Amino acid sequence: MAKYSKRIVEHICELISADSYTIAEVCKSVGISERTYYDWLSKNADFADAIKKAKDKFIDDMLVECEKSLSKLIKGYTAHEKRTVTVDTGKKDDNGKAIVKVKEHVVTEKHFAPSLGAIIHFQTNRDPDNWKNRQENKIEAEIKEKGSVPIKEWLKKFGEKE
Repeated sequence: MAKYSKRIVEHICELISADSYTIAEVCKSVGISERTYYDWLSKNADFADAIKKAKDKFIDDMLVECEKSLSKLIKGYTAHEKRTVTVDTGKKDDNGKAIVKVKEHVVTEKHFAPSLGAIIHFQTNRDPDNWKNRQENKIEAEIKEKGSVPIKEWLKKFGEKE
């Protein structure tokens, strides 16, 4: 089993908080087995706490990114697409690779319209009283006794619960 150290714990926490790596990927990166990771997790409260904090940080960071992305999708946005056009000079370098010359750089501005799905998502989740995906139909009825047969007897006759 690898020796537990503050440096390894910090590296594991950095990986977990930075991206959605699997436990296997994290363990391989720091040079420990998955079994060692789970042993440390079950036997060392400080390690378990550090892992929990790293996972929480990752989730918090992703939520911030979600908010930014949702905002862009709701408002629409403009992006620049860069393209470089090259031509072959017909010459080769010392390694035998073709030498190319840049002919032009093309920058295209693309506008992305607001996303209706993002708008609906935002409205239904942030203001559900005014924006709903479902309709609610409330039906109220009053049942009165018919003739001489009380409702309770009628319900029993047809096997209904009161």
